[in-house]
Amino acid sequence: MSQLQPKSVIIVGGSLAGLMHALAFLSLPSPPKIRILERSPTALLHNQGAGVVAGGETLKFFEDYVRPGREISVRSPMRHYLDRKGEEMPESVEHRTQRMTSWDLLYHLLRWRVEGMQSEYVEGLEEDDRPKAEYENGCTVTKVEDAGNDGVRVTWTQTETGGSQSAVADLMIAADGGSSTVRRFLLPEVERKYVGYVAWRGTVPETELSEAAKEVFIEKFTFFHSSGNQILGYLIPGREGTLQQSERLFNWVWYCNYQDGSPELEELMTDVHGKRHAITLPVGAMKPKIWEKQQSHAGDILPPQFAEAVQKTHQPFIQAITDNVSTQNSFIDGKVLLVGDALAGFRPHTAASTSQAAYDALTLGEWMQGQIDRKEYEARVMDYARRVQQHGVVLGERSQFGRHPLSG
Repeated sequence: MSQLQPKSVIIVGGSLAGLMHALAFLSLPSPPKIRILERSPTALLHNQGAGVVAGGETLKFFEDYVRPGREISVRSPMRHYLDRKGEEMPESVEHRTQRMTSWDLLYHLLRWRVEGMQSEYVEGLEEDDRPKAEYENGCTVTKVEDAGNDGVRVTWTQTETGGSQSAVADLMIAADGGSSTVRRFLLPEVERKYVGYVAWRGTVPETELSEAAKEVFIEKFTFFHSSGNQILGYLIPGREGTLQQSERLFNWVWYCNYQDGSPELEELMTDVHGKRHAITLPVGAMKPKIWEKQQSHAGDILPPQFAEAVQKTHQPFIQAITDNVSTQNSFIDGKVLLVGDALAGFRPHTAASTSQAAYDALTLGEWMQGQIDRKEYEARVMDYARRVQQHGVVLGERSQFGRHPLSG
């Protein structure tokens, strides 16, 4: 099997990283057959309404590979901090344009290009003649093994049928996220570890913001920081990916410390049905008394504009912040590759998780097109993963605990 010309590829994970890698393969002159195995049993991955900073790698991937024929981001030409009273700190103002988008817009555009899924997000956009992938839901991988000259054998169970299936492919891409099942098989010593704080997240329609809030939030990347608390916010596309003024959403992220194993964390991550969630407490699952308490807390410690945004949010969710980083991305003689969050989980302060998925896919595209060799592909992907993951640790430890993780 030529590494540059696989005839068949299995991708484990159907979120952004998996879809980006699928599209990189489907765009080759002689594309392989692509089969995507997504663990979620639902046809669509659940949209939390999360904002995404559209970094350079993400924008380049969408320009080179997705070619959506529409804008995908809101421009924020300025970054600034507020003080506790809600007044702009003049020394913090930085005139630097950043672009903001939403997870759901990226996801729907990718699903459309990769396997032809139609939605309101892609109405009026032009189809192209690239082949499509086979996308399967409800697939839990149970084994990955070397199939010799035939490639790699992947075995999985299917939720709908309850049965076990297996298939052989020339190459397998493990893009199954920070809690990667495939990584656990290959590198059981690499654990996803909670780091002592969570991100509360939510959105508010821009039209519901007061004039005082609009003045500091609209088309600005806005921050507030105090001991153990950091909140930031920016505009993202609205319903069905619209960028129309008055139809966009204000997206906020609020980092708060909770000690591992504490009663506060246990209560926070336990939903209305009594289920304890390890990483994400999804939209609609939060106990009302927990949310009411946090909204009251916002009024006590945040600038009034941020407190207003929190208090006007109806569907918050929570993400526990974690670390994981792998020692390698290539396994079984290069027939299995870890990518995206499965390779290294970045803390959100880096605003780079989506960029990592795009960078990995762009770099794989260069390798498959013969522009770089396998050794350079692996070196570049691993360097990006290690460097940005460590940068996120430094940012998070300083922000939440006032310490440098590499000191002492």
